[in-house]
Amino acid sequence: MNRRLFAFSTLTGAAALGLAACGVGGSGSGSGSGSGGSDADTLIKVASHLPPMTDVVTTAAEVAEKEGYTIELVQVSDNVQYNRLLADGEVDANFAQHEPYMQAFNAENDADLVLLEPIYDAKVGYYSKAYASADEIPAGAKVAIPNDASNEGRALAILHEQGLLSLPEDAGFEGRIGDIVDNPLDLEFVQVDLLNLASAYDEDGIAMVYNYPTYISKVGLTPADAILLEETVDQRFAISLVAREDNQDSEKIEVLRRAMTSDTVRTFLEDEHSETLLPSF
Repeated sequence: MNRRLFAFSTLTGAAALGLAACGVGGSGSGSGSGSGGSDADTLIKVASHLPPMTDVVTTAAEVAEKEGYTIELVQVSDNVQYNRLLADGEVDANFAQHEPYMQAFNAENDADLVLLEPIYDAKVGYYSKAYASADEIPAGAKVAIPNDASNEGRALAILHEQGLLSLPEDAGFEGRIGDIVDNPLDLEFVQVDLLNLASAYDEDGIAMVYNYPTYISKVGLTPADAILLEETVDQRFAISLVAREDNQDSEKIEVLRRAMTSDTVRTFLEDEHSETLLPSF
């Protein structure tokens, strides 16, 4: 039942270092509030991936500028580089992932990334090009879900919640395909890299695809187009601000934390992205 789909190309791990310096903290001599020394003392580098995550970072930069700090967006091209840059000390923080994904990276790479603040909960669910509702999904249908463990569990939990399959009572958001105890429609799961799930939507033979608003927007869809949406929100899956153990208590990170959880950012999320997410701070 568990087939892997190799038809989709995998993005390379090269970071697209399209650096966007958002805001200017202090004068050329770095005379902002806070550390008050060189420009480096007031420069906060934040790695992120796609909108609206990158937009949140640039909105927070407007807030941090008032404290004399510059937030510089380091935009990358995949879901690996933002963690590698942070773990290697090349950036101060990142904003692109939820806690289970971060924990998996730590375990696989002996890293010490730490979650600082949940910022928003994305409205996730399933999309179908062929069927208008989940009731139409036929027996033996192919369902595309993420191939990483943290998102696999969340995708299966939605199907369990909607009665399309049954997981053990204690599975929660950590179930795996092999844990399924009842699959009345004999659904066949095709595991795909998260970045390629939007492409799976257009693949012949795929009945429905799990996805995040950020990625499904590539094919012109929003959560309003989903045939199934997650009903139980677990804040462990909130897209969160992440730093390292060695810098989490620094002044720069405290400034960043305040900016990311400011009224300005909340208003931006509510006014510009209410269709796809919910603020979680």
